[in-house]
Amino acid sequence: MVAAVHDALSIATGADMQALGRRLATLLRAGDLVVLSGDLGAGKTTLTQGIAAGLGVRGPVTSPTFVIARVHPSLVGGPLLVHVDAYRLAGWDELEDLDLEASLSEAVTVVEWGSGLAEGLADDRLELSIWRAHGGAAADAEMSEVRTVQIRPVGSRWAAFALPG
Repeated sequence: MVAAVHDALSIATGADMQALGRRLATLLRAGDLVVLSGDLGAGKTTLTQGIAAGLGVRGPVTSPTFVIARVHPSLVGGPLLVHVDAYRLAGWDELEDLDLEASLSEAVTVVEWGSGLAEGLADDRLELSIWRAHGGAAADAEMSEVRTVQIRPVGSRWAAFALPG
């Protein structure tokens, strides 16, 4: 079951992206999978930092590009945050080697660059696509920082998805 794709959100700053992550965190629980896609520098890690803050996990939350995955334990008795960067993974076999299934039920798992790869981890998931405004030299400097975020809830867990205000 795939819920409707939600209206695109316009995110003007890094602080706004983190705020979106904190809003999403209010909906997340152990066993949830969040799959992030977007250009390099689009704000995937910044969004994850907001999710981490909302979940109350130990930080700092930085891009796991070179370590592939980081586990952030909760400081408030909530679920772990497993933060994965699938950019350097060659395919499903390498993702499977991370043994994410072992912690999936007790963690909120966020996979950057996971589109086309991480969907096999769970039938129920949130898929977020993030785009940067790509203006030319004449573009307004502030507008070049605006991001567009599209949220696609997938599965029965997210059938009634509504982003909190």
